[in-house]
Amino acid sequence: MSMDIQRIRSEVIQAATQFAFVEAHPTNDGGVYVKAALQTSAGKTYFLAIYFSEYPSRMPRVFVTNPTLRPTRNNHMYKDGQICFLHPNMWNPGRHNITFVLGRVAKWLNKYDCWLANGGHWPGAEVKH
Repeated sequence: MSMDIQRIRSEVIQAATQFAFVEAHPTNDGGVYVKAALQTSAGKTYFLAIYFSEYPSRMPRVFVTNPTLRPTRNNHMYKDGQICFLHPNMWNPGRHNITFVLGRVAKWLNKYDCWLANGGHWPGAEVKH
């Protein structure tokens, strides 16, 4: 499982110009992962860990590390806790980058806040998979 570490590092620098907290950290196996924090329109702050196995050919896996999320009923999270910020078939390594991922995750987190507040109705369109 190889990842393009140079691409990840340059994308982290780019993403940090648009998001307040984005940092690359080494993994135990010689790779890299990203820690990020995003604040929703409801004022909640969520901390993320983004993993890049086979990046950019495979989209990164995103986990909210704090606070603990309640599992959603409509497949907006995978069983391992990874959030579904984009249908995997829609990932395009030529067009998508970490800034894109963080934008999609920010949208997902705002929908999650709405879902919590309105009794389990997920706002917006859903793609079954």
